[in-house]
Amino acid sequence: MISLKTAFASGAAVAALCLALPAVAQEQRLPAPVAPVEIAEDAVISDPVVEASKGPALWKVSDEDTTIYLFGTVHSLPSDVDWYRGDLANALDESDELVTEIDTTPETIITMQQVIAEKALLAEGTLRGMMDADQRAVYEGAMAKLGLPPGSFDAMEPWFAALMLSNIALDKQGFSPEAGAEKVLEATFGDTKRRSALETIEFQMSIFDELPLEAQMRFLLEGASEIDTLADELQKMVDEWAVGDADNLAALLNEAFAEDPVLAERLLYSRNASWAVWIDERLNEPGNIFMAVGAGHLAGINSVQDLLAERGIDTVRVQ
Repeated sequence: MISLKTAFASGAAVAALCLALPAVAQEQRLPAPVAPVEIAEDAVISDPVVEASKGPALWKVSDEDTTIYLFGTVHSLPSDVDWYRGDLANALDESDELVTEIDTTPETIITMQQVIAEKALLAEGTLRGMMDADQRAVYEGAMAKLGLPPGSFDAMEPWFAALMLSNIALDKQGFSPEAGAEKVLEATFGDTKRRSALETIEFQMSIFDELPLEAQMRFLLEGASEIDTLADELQKMVDEWAVGDADNLAALLNEAFAEDPVLAERLLYSRNASWAVWIDERLNEPGNIFMAVGAGHLAGINSVQDLLAERGIDTVRVQ
């Protein structure tokens, strides 16, 4: 089963947003998560002269009147990762539209609460009641390591408990969606220019919710078993991402997704295909667009770039 660290490095943006649900957490009697890491004003470097050729990978596709920048993000990051500068900063500055996976405005939280009530909570029984003795031991061991009461997530379906478990573990190690790439881009881009989203909250949650129950449970238990190394393993991916080593990042992702082709298809490949169509069609409308999606969509096999190439569209590495 694909690991939680890989899902957070490359999968659905909604996974990281689960941490921003204090109302739902309180309603389900979950412990309050650690406060998000604040981004210092001087943590974002926008000087285009400083190491302009280094940083996370950035591509573009263009024709005579349209340029679409393709930037791979990590949805949750430590606050001290120095990445926003150089050609990346220039590209965002000159763009007329910011396109992200989902709408992340405050209104999104209200929508998430409604969708969680429909998709993420068990209709009957309890999460631990679905486990055998060995599974329960692994799961409760992870909960204890995080200082959580064993019944904290009992009302949740396994996929949602997996996301909450990993979010809290990563947050305790300094990873926060508030420091994630999307948050920095959105804050820098401002609210005076056009914003668009490729998908809805409902769609992204359905990626996990529609997995077979057995697959959901494997997803949860693998996360529980690697709770001690989750942050360290994600940091390895972040390190490759931060210096723009797309090949090594792709190798890490390919290895992980090879273990679960079904989830890889749902989480990455089918969405990559849809986004390639979106880019192809968007080239018919003039403008400069900055498209920010999970880094895994722009690395490895069946990447967005690969699928664009099949449509006769070349991508050029900018940074």
